[in-house]
Amino acid sequence: MEIFTNIPCISIVLCLMSGVICSVLNWKAARIWTYTVNFLLACASFAVLIYTISTGEAFVFRMGHFSAPWGNEIRAGILEAVLAMFFSIIMLFSLLAGSKHIEADVKESKRKYYYTLVNLMMSSLLALVYTNDIFTGYVFVEINTISACGLVAIKDDGQSVVASAKYMIMSLLGSGTFLISICLLYDITGHLLMSDIKRAVGELLATGQYVEPFTMIISLMTIGLAIKSALFPFHAWLPDAHTASTISSSSILSSLVLKAYIVLLIKIFYRAIGWENILEAGINNIIFVFGIAAMIMGSVFAAAQKDVKRMVAYSSVAQIGYIFMGFGIGTTAGVIASLFHIFTHGAAKSMIFISLGGIKDVSHHSTLFKDIKGAGFRNKAAGIAFSVGAFSMIGIPLFPGFISKINYAQAAIEVGHGKMVLILVTLALSTILNCLYFFHALIDLYTPTDIDEYETLDMYGEREENPGFIKARPLYVSAICGFILLNFFIGIKCDLVLELLSKGLGMFG
Repeated sequence: MEIFTNIPCISIVLCLMSGVICSVLNWKAARIWTYTVNFLLACASFAVLIYTISTGEAFVFRMGHFSAPWGNEIRAGILEAVLAMFFSIIMLFSLLAGSKHIEADVKESKRKYYYTLVNLMMSSLLALVYTNDIFTGYVFVEINTISACGLVAIKDDGQSVVASAKYMIMSLLGSGTFLISICLLYDITGHLLMSDIKRAVGELLATGQYVEPFTMIISLMTIGLAIKSALFPFHAWLPDAHTASTISSSSILSSLVLKAYIVLLIKIFYRAIGWENILEAGINNIIFVFGIAAMIMGSVFAAAQKDVKRMVAYSSVAQIGYIFMGFGIGTTAGVIASLFHIFTHGAAKSMIFISLGGIKDVSHHSTLFKDIKGAGFRNKAAGIAFSVGAFSMIGIPLFPGFISKINYAQAAIEVGHGKMVLILVTLALSTILNCLYFFHALIDLYTPTDIDEYETLDMYGEREENPGFIKARPLYVSAICGFILLNFFIGIKCDLVLELLSKGLGMFG
């Protein structure tokens, strides 16, 4: 039905308009509006998913019904619909769980602008998922960057402003590199629509033209988006941004923002350049090396931290390495493993950051290891959420992280002996390091302490009626339960998720 083909465009426009609307509402109305919009987006994305499954093919929607170069195109298939639905759910849960911390960390006069930035962020995430135009992708990359920096800086203290500035500088380096590559690609092919670019690239390479410039273009695109995704060694901005921002912002940055750039890179590899051309140029081997290095170094840095929030931020560097390593394997199984890990990491890491907000509330408003002892008893919901997320990242059976590592191991078996051994050894070493730092945090969380030592203040600095324990907030607990159910669904119903990803990737080319 034609109405379903309009949903992706309507979703993007709705988010853009919601950003404008929230800027003129009071902050409470803006918050409710944003919750409603994200719920509707999740429902709409689910409708697109059902439609694409029933038809068995992707569809293209022409903006204004004009063809290129005058018009723009949106493309949706199973993979795009699943990603859009997942992003909407994570965004909604992150905002619900972090609502009280947004009130505490953001001045009342600026709270409505927080929700303005969230809606602009959501519009960019959906556009990066759905767009079929590479330059439109760049435009929304910049909207994403500005929104993300604003979500860090809006806390408006010295640490957040400095972290946001570092984030902006690194992001602009990545954006500039990516823009240069788009200009060169347009100069060679004369097209901006991904499907047209792929056809032109195939014709040029078949005749042996522009082989070296083409390799340089792919390299620049990959480097630009790798910088923005915080792939090691381009990760220096990430820990400060996570540490300085409010918990909802940390959750959104780690689980959504970093993944959106990776999704765009996948689209370019498959729909604009052609996966076979990426393999022919050997770009996947370079990605593989950086992914392996990130898996180890991110975990090493995480194990060396004294602050749990910084530890979790460095853990994200390692998990981004997992995703890039899967692409570097160069097989369909490796790509599907990486796509599955996008969901695994997004569901678990967002929940971990949200749990740290509750842990911080009952630990002298600190996330240092020495201050969080016993916090799992003082805030049970946060302790359980952190445990579930940690078990997933370590790779305990029944949790999605376990399925991710199994998928990577199976993908490794399909490749040559040398690469297979390196992947399996790195997976084992990374898992050991994951155990080291996550179990360190879990032991501290559940180490009994004298409750009287923790005279608990609520997040507004007022004494709690029951010192040492925080009262369970229904909205926070509900969002935590949603996160936990999502993690178990991905882990237990992994066959369903993998089937959708496999079918979606089959439509992608």
